Amino acid sequence: MRRLTVFNSVSLDGFFTDARGDMSFAKGDPHDAEWNAFVGGNASGDGTLLFGRKTYEMMASFWPTPMATQMKPDDAAGMNRMHKVVFSRSLHEATWNNTTLVTGDLAGAVRELKAAPGRGMVILGSGSIVAQLAQARLIDEYQFVVCPVVLGAGRTMFDGVTDRLPLRRLESRAFANGNVFLRYEPIA
Repeated sequence: MRRLTVFNSVSLDGFFTDARGDMSFAKGDPHDAEWNAFVGGNASGDGTLLFGRKTYEMMASFWPTPMATQMKPDDAAGMNRMHKVVFSRSLHEATWNNTTLVTGDLAGAVRELKAAPGRGMVILGSGSIVAQLAQARLIDEYQFVVCPVVLGAGRTMFDGVTDRLPLRRLESRAFANGNVFLRYEPIA
């Protein structure tokens, strides 16, 4: 069975977007080679990326562009090569290469994807689908980067979760730029 992982950045006060929906606080320090190698390694995978509409539109507006190729050639190549699935009730087409649009039942579609052969799947951003899939107990691993910033207001990726989700820490790693990487799995 394929594993489903969430990878998101959060502020010290637990928000993955600020009050305006902006996620730019999570941009790393361009002078931190260790951090950049870590992020680059994550973007070079060959699994499947899962997005909600908002995150998909943000990613699709950058990664297939010449600017992305010029700024981050390896990351852009990985992001453009990977298979992508976007879940949306309002999107009518997905034009970024290697993208499948799913408009139906989110949990049912993810159960089918998990049961299909293939490599792991990762959700980036996409708080609304993280919350729904967490509630449905379909997420196998949570990876968070805690950024050294307080936003004061914003949105958590768990808005709407009503059940307690106990997690076990698998790994933690601190970087020179102040970011802390945390890895958890659900406790059955």
